[in-house]
Amino acid sequence: MSGAAEEQSAWPPPAPILVLGGSGQLGFELVRALAPLGPVHAPGREALDLADRAAVHGALRAIRPGIVVNAAAYTAVDDAEREPGVAHRVNGEAAGVLASEAARVGAILVHYSTDYVFAGDATRPYREDDATGPPNAYGASKLAGERAIADAGGRWLVLRTAWLYGARGRNFLATMLRLGEARDEVRVVDDQRGTPTSARYLAAATAAILGHPRVRDPARAGADAAGPWGVYHLAAGGDATWHDFAAAIFAAVAARGGRVPRLHRIATHEHPSAARRPAYSVLDTSRARRTFGLHVPDWRVLLAHVLAERL
Repeated sequence: MSGAAEEQSAWPPPAPILVLGGSGQLGFELVRALAPLGPVHAPGREALDLADRAAVHGALRAIRPGIVVNAAAYTAVDDAEREPGVAHRVNGEAAGVLASEAARVGAILVHYSTDYVFAGDATRPYREDDATGPPNAYGASKLAGERAIADAGGRWLVLRTAWLYGARGRNFLATMLRLGEARDEVRVVDDQRGTPTSARYLAAATAAILGHPRVRDPARAGADAAGPWGVYHLAAGGDATWHDFAAAIFAAVAARGGRVPRLHRIATHEHPSAARRPAYSVLDTSRARRTFGLHVPDWRVLLAHVLAERL
């Protein structure tokens, strides 16, 4: 192929992608996973305050992104009980501001929500259309963000995920590895059930969704007039208790000759916390799998990948 033909085939260039929360465990993985789709801009928190509509408008006008991915959030679940107003401003109001500005410039918005929007009393995995009922202030703030995004209109995808962890940042995996080195015994709750989901997988799945024909060119892909926009559940396969998750982590450490503590099962009431956690928050991912052709590996497979990098 001649140089001129190569230039012509590469035109127009891909629109920029704006990632918010790029310094977090998910944001780090998103910057890497989204790079093949276009130039990625990931301003730090100090450079862009999501609650400042003028700042958000200015950033979108300057960058002119085709896609905005919001991985910025208030994620301190227990702290949210003490400062629910702060959690609501970050997870609820700021999400609405971002959605309105993204709709104004015609950008696709991807936003992450949580299994904690559900009460936790189900007996089968939660579907997107199941009734919500957050058991804590954090879940309520994330649900407020979902509703603000839907009210703003435009092209948006809310991806609810669960029990997020990664090789970087503060998360359950990091806590267990730290405690395993420091203590002879570790007590972990065994009556809350969900699905550990790695940040790397969530970022890769996000990139796969954004590269899918239903998103890139809905009309040509035969999507209906409404397009693929809306709420999707996106988490690993299978389910586990926190104790199951910890046991899998320590088994991997032991297999590598590392030091592991004695692990004890406890009930939720034996580990009091400010925020109430749902007893069951497994997410049904069939809609995302059906719509975007996603492969959803079991959580144990994803954990092995992360531990191979971390250990």
